[in-house]
Order: sequence, then structure tokens, then C-alpha cells
Amino acid sequence: MESFVREIRHHLKSKLIPFWESLRDDEYGGYYGYMDYGLQVNRTYEKGCILNSRILWFFSNAYMLLGNESLKEEAVHAYQFLRDRCLDEEFGGVFWSVTYDGKRKDDTKHTYNQAFAIYALSSYYNAVKDGEALELAYKLQRLIEEKCTDSSGYLEAFTRDFKPVDNEKLSENGVMAEKTMNTLLHVFEAYTELYRVSRKEEVADRLRFMLDVVRDKIYNRELGRQEVFFDSEWNSLIDLYSYGHDIEAAWLIDRGLEILGDSSYTEKIIPITREITKNIYERAFYEGALLNEAENQTPDTTRVWWVQAEGIVGFVNGYQKNLQDTAYLNAAKKLWEYITTYLIDKRDGSEWFWAADKNNFPIHRPIVEPWKCPYHNGRMCIEVIRRLGHDT
Repeated sequence: MESFVREIRHHLKSKLIPFWESLRDDEYGGYYGYMDYGLQVNRTYEKGCILNSRILWFFSNAYMLLGNESLKEEAVHAYQFLRDRCLDEEFGGVFWSVTYDGKRKDDTKHTYNQAFAIYALSSYYNAVKDGEALELAYKLQRLIEEKCTDSSGYLEAFTRDFKPVDNEKLSENGVMAEKTMNTLLHVFEAYTELYRVSRKEEVADRLRFMLDVVRDKIYNRELGRQEVFFDSEWNSLIDLYSYGHDIEAAWLIDRGLEILGDSSYTEKIIPITREITKNIYERAFYEGALLNEAENQTPDTTRVWWVQAEGIVGFVNGYQKNLQDTAYLNAAKKLWEYITTYLIDKRDGSEWFWAADKNNFPIHRPIVEPWKCPYHNGRMCIEVIRRLGHDT
């Protein structure tokens, strides 16, 4: 285990952190939004606000873990861009994207995007104790509750002034979803972090509400999985098994239960997260990696970067629930071996490939774009170090 943690710590410090530091834009703020497969940076590409929120989260947590002042400086840089360029002063909320020089570009307001800003601002507050950041997180949380909900859950996409629009940004596989497991999961993740640093009971109440939705609407007991895309009444729209989201949800929900500290909810929900973890291990862990998804029972054998990263954290979390059973820990180590062999790009000035195909060859997709960020792989490193050996 020591070598496992040591390798991941070295990867974080020598590969991931320097890579994202190199994308800092000191002229217009934030971080460059696109690097193609050939490692060419497009300095005039739009800057996704989700990307910059996730970078803020990454540097805030890397600073808390490692204590390097340079990481604090990166977090401050990311925060200032989010605060000054990504927030809508007129209608409230976070834009979907801005131009390379920080002007409004895609002014869609998506609940998912608001959640990631809350997640990042809460961690940034924890890192540097900037009360302004916490107040912005509160403001976004109140906005979600006022503008982005109905009686049964969280809605998805809106115009700049919060009129509902089709959820094109988080609908896939040929459906147009009015509600998604993915958005609810990341609102839960964001509120968990906000509650951890604030202990506001109104946030705790919404965590309980979302746990009830997971248990009663999202989790399919017969199939032992979460459903993915829904209509407004939580009717599932497609036969889809999202392996990556399931293993990510298992540990994020367990984390939320830990922070919430409500024994009645822990008792109700823990059997679900244990079942999800077990099913992913048995159904999706194949030849040392995790499959991507299965639609209509047909598996997608692509090995996507973020799915492997979340698999490591999910299996480490499963191992921590029963330290005598090392199968999950061994699975996490095998995933790391797969990542180091096939997904980490060995070229200078790069990071991870987006995915490998069924023959383990890299798929030619961008190294950086609005969804490709240090959130999944950076967080995997941070979680493993925190959980298994901070001082290793």
C-alpha cells in the first residue's frame, strides 16, 4: 500500500500540478480552455466556467494537502477569475462559459454549473478563510433552491434570466432529460462541501431531501443501479447503466453521510452504496479497468479517464468499509496500474489521455477542453493520499 500511495503522491506533485500550473493565463485570468491531442494550446478558446470551478477546487485542495504557497497563489488566481468573470451580476448565477478574455459567451444557467461553483468556493473558503467566497457559495445555494427546483427535485437548464430550456448540455444517448442523476449527484456533492465548512442546518435538510430522492427515485433496487435520465416525474427514459457515475456516487454519498452525521440516514442509505460498489466490481471491472457504460445491456468497452479515476476512489472507499476484505483495494491498485500503463500521456507537457479503446490505444480527443480538467484525476490523487497515507 505504501508504494501505491507514494506513486500517486508523486504523480500529483510531478505531473498533474505542473501541467495545470502551465495553463495559467496571466493576461486575461483563469486558465486556458483547450489543448488538442497534439498538445497545442488554443489561447483564444472559450473558458468553460465548470472547468475553472474545478481548477479552483483542485488548487484549493492541493494547497490544503501539501501546504505549498504556490498552490495557494493558483487558487487565488482561479478564484478571482470565477468571481470577476463567471458570475452574472445582473441575473445571478454562473454562466456556462466566457470568452478567452472573460466576456460572457454562453449565458445558459445550468444547475450542474451552479453546483460546481459552490463546491469550489466552499473548498477555497476552507483553504484561505476568505469570507467573501463563502458568502458567494451561500448566494448560489439560495439561487439553486429558489430558481432551479420543483417539489420533487432539481431541474436542469435555464436561460440567463432563469426561464426553463431544453437540457441539451446534460442529455445524451438520444434522450432529452428533464431531470438527471448526474445533476442531483453533483448538487449533493456541492452541498456536502458547503455543509462541511458552514454547518448550516438548511443545507443539511437539503442533503436529507436528496438522499431520499436517491433512495426512492434514482436507485433501481431490482437492477442494483442508479437510473440516469428522467422526465419531470422521475420516470426513467432509457435502459442505461453508467458505471462511472455509479462508483462515483457510491463514495460521494458515503462522504455526504459521514459529513451529515445523521445515523437514521446512514442506516437507510449505506446498504445502497455497498450494493452499488459490489455491482460495479462484479459487472464493470474487466481486464484491469472499468468499462464506461452499458445501454440496453450492450457494454461500451471504452476506458474513459474519469471513470478509472473514480473507480480507484470508489474501491478504496469500499475497502475502508471492511479492511479485512482486500479485493477492493487490489482492484484500486489494478486500476492504477492500467492508468499508468495506458492513460497517462508520457509526452512532455501533457497529462492524461481522454480514453483508451478496447485494444488500449489512446483515443484522439483533446487533452484539455471544457469537460477535461483536474477534477477527477486530481481528486483521486488527493483522496487516496488523505485516506491511505497522508505522510507516505
